Amino acid sequence: MTSTEVPLSLSRGLPMAGLDGEFWETQSSNLLLAAIAIVAFLVVVSLVMFGADLVRGRIRDKVQLVVLIAPVLFLLGVGLIWPAIDTIWLSFNKVVEQPDPTTGIYTTVTQFTGLDNYRFAFTDPTTLRSVINTMIWMVLVPGLSTTIGLAYAVFIDKAKGEKALKSLVFMPMAISFVGASVIWGSVMYDYNQVGSQTGMLNALLSWIGVEPVNFLVESPWNTFFLIVILVWIQTGFAMVIISAAIKGVPAEMNEAASLDGANAWQRFWSITVPSIRATLVVVLTTITIASLKVYDIVRTVTQGRDNTDIVANKMYVLSFVEGREPLGAALAVILFVFVIPIVIYNVRSLNKVKETR
Repeated sequence: MTSTEVPLSLSRGLPMAGLDGEFWETQSSNLLLAAIAIVAFLVVVSLVMFGADLVRGRIRDKVQLVVLIAPVLFLLGVGLIWPAIDTIWLSFNKVVEQPDPTTGIYTTVTQFTGLDNYRFAFTDPTTLRSVINTMIWMVLVPGLSTTIGLAYAVFIDKAKGEKALKSLVFMPMAISFVGASVIWGSVMYDYNQVGSQTGMLNALLSWIGVEPVNFLVESPWNTFFLIVILVWIQTGFAMVIISAAIKGVPAEMNEAASLDGANAWQRFWSITVPSIRATLVVVLTTITIASLKVYDIVRTVTQGRDNTDIVANKMYVLSFVEGREPLGAALAVILFVFVIPIVIYNVRSLNKVKETR
């Protein structure tokens, strides 16, 4: 080493010392600004509440109601309603670059194209495939999760070690979608064309003398193998909710049915299922909405390859990878339209339950 060379540790240490000081100075300024903003917010809210409390007469309740609701409505408008309107409007346009008539500089402008983006969504083969796959997810995931959760809840009800058995099925709920995707994609479905199998399922197949299967490539079965991951996660949620509802069914009803000669299957269909119908509806609709929003699983395991794409992942690719925001907005609206009937059905079912009580 020559006298002019600087040791690597020192060349790294000096800038780091400067960055550390700048970092803590920036963080201190941010914390001070945050504290000032919180104090200012509390002062403004206190003054508004104090002013509303000073109002007298018949309009007192109405003024206080407006004061309490206005911030919520403002946040809903800014964070939910306005982005929804902007997305819907963008879905009817396309983004083009054209020269400015005055300066000649190319600028980005939007042009109204009507239903072209929606026509593209239902005619382009890859996009249409994502829509179809999303509908398959929307049907299979809530159906399988609720059915398995219901069967498991009935079988382990009042069984020995019920809490431990519930914990085993509920445990996947604590794992993130990305974590579950890694478990199933790299541990369960892993495919090795040569050598020993590292995927558990292919290891079992090889052990019994069956050729290993590339689970994530074979279409259309790869979509169903991805669906298994979400079913594995959501079954615990369905089982816990349904089990709580089953325990709320009066024991006298089952005892009376038993005295009348009804067997276990008849008691299940005639007493248990009707008694927990509202819970089943809530579980089904909740999991259906979760399956419509799923993105992480497909993104982590296949990135939408081999005909496994879904609307949420396609929307992300079109909007943020390919820069085709209007097409992504159209897919977002389609996803929103899928959710609306489910929410309406859920609300109507809950209202019917309230009316019957």
